[in-house]
Amino acid sequence: MAKFTKETFIEGLKEMTILEVKELVDAMKEEFGVDPSAVAVAAAPAAAAEATVSNKNVVLKNAGATKIAVIKIIKEICGLGLVEAKALADNGGNIKENVSPEEAESIKAQLEEAGAEVELVDC
Repeated sequence: MAKFTKETFIEGLKEMTILEVKELVDAMKEEFGVDPSAVAVAAAPAAAAEATVSNKNVVLKNAGATKIAVIKIIKEICGLGLVEAKALADNGGNIKENVSPEEAESIKAQLEEAGAEVELVDC
């Protein structure tokens, strides 16, 4: 197996989203017992690079074949009733507006995992 250099690792971190860095930190903690705060210092350049990115709107394009799962997620994320969440899943549109890029990525990942087609749009 090829050995990672410090520079290669840092360059890789710069290309990751905050959500991906969090998943990496969690995996490192589980695998090696590393304290996440120590790794967070290395992730700071990635966080600083994303700080200049504008907030996002999370837009549902298509609920997909597993609409019930998507409705449940929309209901939970938006705090809507079942009827409102179903209408949003049926018609598409903005799920959340003006949220941080990290939160937008998290919401997008949840919805895509349930089978939905989601787009992030700059505010």
